[in-house]
Amino acid sequence: MCNIVTGQVFMLIPTALALMSCVFILFYISFTSNFFIHSHQTFSSFNTSLVANASIQRHTHLQFNGEPAEDSMGKEGNHVNENEVFHDRDAFMDNYKEMNRSLKIYVYPHQKGDPFSNALLPVDFEPSGNYASESYFKKVLAMSHFITKDPSNADLFFLPFSIARLRHDPRVGIGGIKDFIKNYIFNISHEYPYWNRTNGADHFYVACHSIGRFALEKVIDVKINAIQVVCSSSYFVSAYIPHKDASLPQIWPRLGGNPNLEPYKREKLGFFGGSLNSPVREKLLEWWGNDSDIFVHFGRLERSYAEELINSKFCLHVKGYEVNTARIADALFYGCVPVIIANHYDLPFADILDWKHFSVIVTTLDIPLLKKILQGITQQEYLVLQSNVFKV
Repeated sequence: MCNIVTGQVFMLIPTALALMSCVFILFYISFTSNFFIHSHQTFSSFNTSLVANASIQRHTHLQFNGEPAEDSMGKEGNHVNENEVFHDRDAFMDNYKEMNRSLKIYVYPHQKGDPFSNALLPVDFEPSGNYASESYFKKVLAMSHFITKDPSNADLFFLPFSIARLRHDPRVGIGGIKDFIKNYIFNISHEYPYWNRTNGADHFYVACHSIGRFALEKVIDVKINAIQVVCSSSYFVSAYIPHKDASLPQIWPRLGGNPNLEPYKREKLGFFGGSLNSPVREKLLEWWGNDSDIFVHFGRLERSYAEELINSKFCLHVKGYEVNTARIADALFYGCVPVIIANHYDLPFADILDWKHFSVIVTTLDIPLLKKILQGITQQEYLVLQSNVFKV
């Protein structure tokens, strides 16, 4: 099921988005976690570059200086293709094929009659809302060929609890999640031998709700050893450990194909719409709230959010309560080049995808320079960025 798909097919339906995320996340945790233990196979080597690529860098690294871009050179002296969204497509495809052929995952089994089956089994409906990524991942994984019923063949063990579902379960709620996770790990570590073999280093779980970072406070082994696939992948989040954990893209499900507007018809330079719920957003409003080129709006929009994205060249992703929102995925869906304004945000699939080829990344200190940065990007550079957006 989790076979790779190319082109715009990724963006046609929510299930395809989940499929892409499933494939990339499994690839990521198979090859980049320093704590991962392969029980019965050896994959070919893969050159990881999280330190250089995953954390947010200053905009000066983007080399958008208003002059025609020259051919750039990779670290090995080879020419870098600005039209390529992968760091190294050949290396990715070689390792992906091996993973697709041999990776096996064991999911701790639960039945529909179990007391907490609502939080442990895949949902039987179409996920929606801000945290749909979590449900889609589990739903797609359960249907994939990566699943094995024989734990002796497993490379990874999936902990299937859903933080988002537990949060809304009146028997658990926000206050009871820590104890639920603690008891769950206690039970599987006593009922099965697999957790104790590696102290959880070959186990992983998925959480898109930000409350997931507090869910582990009573089970330090999960935080330190297990692989966390989370949306709130900031280096400043105490529960997130770069190189071990993985960043899951937060997606708001949208039906249908990509609504595309010709780049030349996009009338706004930049757009942001959202709640005024962080110092970073307050700073954005202070500098650009009354600007005619960068449209920064908090509150009700005169036209729909989708229309604003479609009619903008650049769409701003600005930290709110948490660094993760669905705005990056929204921008990609509507063909708007994402401008990511955050400090030390571990971007999804950063070891695989070269984000500087389809987005603009700046720090919060650069907010006063935002207009200068965006206007300094030539039309040709913008067309390359926007073309790459539709490849992701």
